[in-house]
Amino acid sequence: MQIVVLREIPEAIGAEWNALVQEMERPEVFYTHEWALAVSRAYQSSIMPLLFLAYERDRLVGLVALATDRMQKQAFFLSAATADYCDFVGPETRRAELVGLVLAELQRLRLRMLVAANLPASSATAHAIKPVASMHGFSSFSRPAYECAQITLESPDQRRDVKLAIAAQRTLRSVIRSLERQGALVVEHLRAWPGIRAVLPDFIKAHIARFRSMGRTSHLSDPARQQFLRELSFLLSAKGQVVLSQLLVNDRPIAWNYGFQFAGSWLYYQLAFLSEWQRFSPGVCLLTKIVEAAGDDPAIHRVDLGLGSEGYKQRFTTSTHQTLHVTVTRSARRRLQEVARYHAASAIKSNTYLEHWVRRLLRRPGVPA
Repeated sequence: MQIVVLREIPEAIGAEWNALVQEMERPEVFYTHEWALAVSRAYQSSIMPLLFLAYERDRLVGLVALATDRMQKQAFFLSAATADYCDFVGPETRRAELVGLVLAELQRLRLRMLVAANLPASSATAHAIKPVASMHGFSSFSRPAYECAQITLESPDQRRDVKLAIAAQRTLRSVIRSLERQGALVVEHLRAWPGIRAVLPDFIKAHIARFRSMGRTSHLSDPARQQFLRELSFLLSAKGQVVLSQLLVNDRPIAWNYGFQFAGSWLYYQLAFLSEWQRFSPGVCLLTKIVEAAGDDPAIHRVDLGLGSEGYKQRFTTSTHQTLHVTVTRSARRRLQEVARYHAASAIKSNTYLEHWVRRLLRRPGVPA
């Protein structure tokens, strides 16, 4: 392999890039050329892409889309702030070699640390990164990040069991009946750009208002994040890989989910609903309808409920997908800091009183998060 390093995401290599994504042990929409392109366009004022392309006889055989901040002190996944999963892209059998070449290039560029957030624990990269880092003079520290809820629909029996489980839950039946008493329920799954473009502002507005009602700030308040969603929607809608679902009562939209359908997975990415309808649990109702639709679609083999451990997801979960936060560094001091921070946080979480006290402290004005 030979490595080419770029400071931009070129548009011309999209087909080769996405072909490599399909060779992954578990392809994800987050690894696609469209995702990297949307991030680079929306966040060009704050992060600088650092793209590593691995070639063999003029054929692209591996890549990783990293980025640096303006100070260029460390590298991180370009999509870390937007993607549920991040990884090196290429065949599983070549992953260790790709990781090694990239770490050698980081050393040449005098970048002393790589932060690999949201790396799937089942990925070949996760298994290779520690021994390969050691070979190149780096040390690494890996800690659990998120346990992502999944609904497996691989077989007819699993599809049947999921449907029966939904039908058996009185709480879900009660939620849907309660909404049906308010008017006719309709769920729309928008995949074409014109429909998504028309509805996306309502989704963003509802998300911001919902967080404001809880005294919090939605990340969709950031204009760059809004631009990212618009860019991503436009790029992925051309392939039918983005799906904006909305729940309507008497033709009035009250809940939305911005998600994706990719490589047999329906990803439940981001939910929003009108706060005045909260007592009817419209988000749970919409998720129920999405799971039912996925169960009826033979092309869908998994519903991925993504990051976050919200309680309502547990009603549907049949399996989980673990992610890791991995720090690779040449600084022994920085590695010790990461280890100490992790164990301190774990100790706090194991003590309910202490965790409550720390959360109250962090909510005080002037205390950095």
